[in-house]
Amino acid sequence: MNKYVIETKQLTKTYGEQTVVNSVNIHVKQGQIYGLLGRNGAGKTTIMKMILGLTDITSGEVDVFGQNIKGREKRVYPRIGAIIETPGFYPNLTGTENLEIFAKLRGTAAPNAVKNALEIVGLPYRDKKLFSKYSLGMKQRLGIANAILHDPELLILDEPTNGLDPSGIHEIRNLVKSLPSLYDCTVLISSHMLSEIELIADDIGILNHGRLLFEGSMNDLRQYALQSGFAADNLEDVFLSMVEKDNMDRKQRAKL
Repeated sequence: MNKYVIETKQLTKTYGEQTVVNSVNIHVKQGQIYGLLGRNGAGKTTIMKMILGLTDITSGEVDVFGQNIKGREKRVYPRIGAIIETPGFYPNLTGTENLEIFAKLRGTAAPNAVKNALEIVGLPYRDKKLFSKYSLGMKQRLGIANAILHDPELLILDEPTNGLDPSGIHEIRNLVKSLPSLYDCTVLISSHMLSEIELIADDIGILNHGRLLFEGSMNDLRQYALQSGFAADNLEDVFLSMVEKDNMDRKQRAKL
């Protein structure tokens, strides 16, 4: 069996003259949390959308569960749970009512799936509070509950801590860290904050303007930091240095 749950091969997306994802090769191992790190506009969401078939691939390939997704979408996508950008729910229904609708639409959820998913994310079952009254942290947790409803083998989470206060970030971080062991699943998560990825991920891919600058384990990144003259615990400076160098290289290429 292929050890990679997700493997992209020269994955590229262009809009007109603009290349937003440029020949990206990422390798997400089974049972691991893979952090896709990059500033806003680096191409993280576009990569996730291409993996999920929400955006057409300009060129390159995406393999999921060891097979090219093209032509196998109906077999592959039911095995994936995802949050891309802001989770969309009915504002005038409760969290439980929203999840019950999604469970019926999917037709794949087990009898106690809604109750179990809410329990795991720390939201009450059969609560009377409407979604419109939820805090941002509660909305994100409901989004994760919806993503895990059908017991997926792969979770794709696009910036799940975005906009949360420190307490909310802490809650979501602990929740995401627990998911691979609870569900025997693999997680691909994106963030623009290295401090978050560092605390949550086994492996990391660093993106800048659609290009993959680094891929490896967190320990690989620490080794790279030491070899580059940085302290192993100062990964933020390594990240900024990589991005700055790439930006300078881009400017040089643009002049040619």
